Amino acid sequence: MKKIAVVTGGASGIGLAIARKFTSNGLQTILVGRDKARLKEACSGLGNHSDFFVCDLSNLNEIPGLVQEIIDKYGRIDILVNNAGIHLKKAMTKVTDEEFQKVILINQTSAFSLTRSVARFMIEQGSGCVLNISSMASIYGIPNVVAYTASKSAVEGMTRAMAVELSPVGIRVNCIAPGFIRTNMSSLALDNDPERKKKVLSRTPMGRLGKPEEVANAAYFLVSDEASFIT
Repeated sequence: MKKIAVVTGGASGIGLAIARKFTSNGLQTILVGRDKARLKEACSGLGNHSDFFVCDLSNLNEIPGLVQEIIDKYGRIDILVNNAGIHLKKAMTKVTDEEFQKVILINQTSAFSLTRSVARFMIEQGSGCVLNISSMASIYGIPNVVAYTASKSAVEGMTRAMAVELSPVGIRVNCIAPGFIRTNMSSLALDNDPERKKKVLSRTPMGRLGKPEEVANAAYFLVSDEASFIT
């Protein structure tokens, strides 16, 4: 039986790389995002094992309906990858309450809400796998990204709590915290700031930026049966 995977923020960057890895290994992969045109373009490159649903995950009220639509069409969800997120680079003293809450809403609250809805069906199935995408920003302090750091730290705490609660009913929950990965977002930030790029590379043992495909390889392993005792 073909497994059904849902990847949020799957139209670009790490999310698209994960979707490509999944589809190339026969997983039916559903991309979720706000931009229909980008989702359609991504699926055209991914082939027959891909599909997409348009949803603004910051509108929490839409999430249960989204999950029900996917279940109605495919009958089950075996894998959920919470990858969608936004960044905010700004001095801590300049970040407004509204900006802070928006980052928390999209990066963490929506991931919780989506996982809660999906987990209800996974519990009925007696199996499932959730993979959250965090960031090394949650591990050590990086200046000017306080809201992003707070959101990803929350994602990691949430991962641990969900893992111990859901694993006994057959649902594994894991998290990847990537280092600096070459995506359009990181390229914009680093290519225009040689000093920052130099600092970034000096803190990276491999001395280079990671590739989205390298994160995708780890993601595929963690959602596969080969990682059956990892949660």
